Amino acid sequence: MKLIRFGPPTAEKPGFIDPQGQRRDCSTLVSDWDRTYFQTHGRDAMQAMQAQWQDLPVVEDSERWASPIARPGKVLCIGLNYREHAAESGLEIPPEPVIFMKAANTVIGPYDPVWIPRGSQKTDWEVELAVVLGKDARYLKDEAEAMAHVAGYCISNDVSEREFQLERQGQWTKGKSCDHFNPLGPWLATADEIPDPQDLHLECRVNQRIMQKAHTGDMAFSVAAIVLYLSQFMTLEAGDLINTGTPSGVGLGQDPPLYLKAGDQMELSIDHLGCQQQSCEEA
Repeated sequence: MKLIRFGPPTAEKPGFIDPQGQRRDCSTLVSDWDRTYFQTHGRDAMQAMQAQWQDLPVVEDSERWASPIARPGKVLCIGLNYREHAAESGLEIPPEPVIFMKAANTVIGPYDPVWIPRGSQKTDWEVELAVVLGKDARYLKDEAEAMAHVAGYCISNDVSEREFQLERQGQWTKGKSCDHFNPLGPWLATADEIPDPQDLHLECRVNQRIMQKAHTGDMAFSVAAIVLYLSQFMTLEAGDLINTGTPSGVGLGQDPPLYLKAGDQMELSIDHLGCQQQSCEEA
């Protein structure tokens, strides 16, 4: 099942993509795709909802595509998780996943504009496979149990400001948490639609030029390993978002480095997860 949300900011409604590829409004059946829903309902409830798709209203084409999940409790990110990206950064693959957090209010719709922060000269793109938790997880026992806690997958653009991140002291948070720095979607594909998250191609184009082109098989730490690992340090809650790392080809890795500016266009895609597009604007 492909879950979507639609409507203006702060007034989004839940829906899904029907078998004919149209968006359907299911807000009469569920309040939102959020922690409450994921924690208290399973895939059976989603399938029952999908069975009555013909009775649900079609979402107008003019309606905004929102993030496919409500604002998550946490946005957890994994750094240096692609072997080629570590190489372009001149760094070794770490012995354990590198974890950092991103402000939850960075999550926006897949076609919303990315805002270039005031004074920024080094705003960068990062296509990533995102994982959404389907139920609370704490001290998971093994990778099979970890995968059973995954609700689904979507495309994430982990936009980053490299000067703020790397040159302005402290940890990475301020270079990752600027407004509009995490476009998500267009839909959340439930876990049953993605049999193997380590067998997906992902790509990022900037101004129609392919900048990132990779395969999730290049991850140093798999989705299962990441979820298992994170659960040993904190409670993962249903609806939490995990950005699993970006492959090589980011602006920082170019020679010379290349960064985003107002008017630039980004297009990100992952197998089975659709495509998202953003224009860059001054904040």
